Amino acid sequence: MHFIIFDLEFNQEFSSLQHSDKNISQYPFEIIQIGALKLDEEFNTIATFNRYVKPTIYTKISPFITELTGITTERLLTEALFPEIYKAYEAFIGGNESVFCIWGKSDIKELFKNAEYHQLSTRLLPRLFINVQPYVSKYLSISQKKLLRLQHAVELLNIPMTYAFHNALYDAYYTAEIFKRIYSISGQPVFYDPSYVAVKLRQRQPKRTIDTDKLLQQFEKMYARNMTEEEQEIIKLAYKMGKTNQFLK
Repeated sequence: MHFIIFDLEFNQEFSSLQHSDKNISQYPFEIIQIGALKLDEEFNTIATFNRYVKPTIYTKISPFITELTGITTERLLTEALFPEIYKAYEAFIGGNESVFCIWGKSDIKELFKNAEYHQLSTRLLPRLFINVQPYVSKYLSISQKKLLRLQHAVELLNIPMTYAFHNALYDAYYTAEIFKRIYSISGQPVFYDPSYVAVKLRQRQPKRTIDTDKLLQQFEKMYARNMTEEEQEIIKLAYKMGKTNQFLK
C-alpha cells in the first residue's frame, strides 16, 4: 500500500467558456496542475508527480488564479491535454489499493469531476482517502470546526517553509509533511463515493441567476469608488466559487 498525497490547481473563467451546450453549474473547476508525492508505508517519498495541463474548457486563466498561482494562459499552451496527463497520473498512482491524502475534500471531488467530464474511467483511482485538514486542528487542540489554511498549519507545526504556496507540487509536499506529524491520530481512511456526490448535486434547488450589476454596485457602494474591470472579474469569480460550497467549514 502507498499513500498518494496530492494537490490540484484549478481555473474557472466563465467569460472564456469554450462550449455553452450545458448548464454552467455542470462545468467543473478545470484542473491546470497536478502535484503529488507517493509515500511508502514508512512515509518515505519514493516518487513525485508534477504536470501542468492545457485547458480545454476555459480558454483563459482567470487573473485571480494567475495572481494566486503564477500560472498564466501562455504558460499552459504547450502542455498536454487532461486525458494524457490523467493517464500518466494513473500510472504514477499504480493501482486503486493506494490511499489518497488530501488537504480538504475539494481536490478529490474535482479530480473525479474532471475525469467524468472528459469521459474517462475512474476505476483505477483509489477510493480510500484521508482528509488531513481537520486532524491538524485536533492535533493542535483546536476546535475541529476551525479548519486551518495550509500555510497557517505549516507555520504552527514549525515546518520549514522551503517552497512557495499555491503550487500543486509544493502544497502536496507540505501536506505530506503535516501528514507525517499527525498520522497517529488521523484514524482510518474513509471511502469516497463520487456517485453519492452526484446524487446530492442533482437534488439542489433550481439555479437562480446572479444580478451581477447589483453585486458590483454593492462593492462600489462599500468602497465609495468604481471597481476596475480586473476587480469586477475577481468579485464575480469569488462569488461563483463561493456558490459551489467547496469552501464551507
